[in-house]
Amino acid sequence: MLPSWQEVLPGVGLLVGLLVVYPIPTIVAKIRKKRNIKAIFILNLFLGWTFLGWVVALVWAFIVDKE
Repeated sequence: MLPSWQEVLPGVGLLVGLLVVYPIPTIVAKIRKKRNIKAIFILNLFLGWTFLGWVVALVWAFIVDKE
């Protein structure tokens, strides 16, 4: 028997929420025109799922580049 929509909907909402939140460090880095956006993207892609990696990528995206 298939699960009802009431059982599936919370999981779908969580998945959509994670897909919206996950790329935020890369988006912030792009908006702020970071020099090392590729490195931030790679860190976020491979370690963002650990939350600690996601926070590090987000902080890195907000740090001002030295000129």
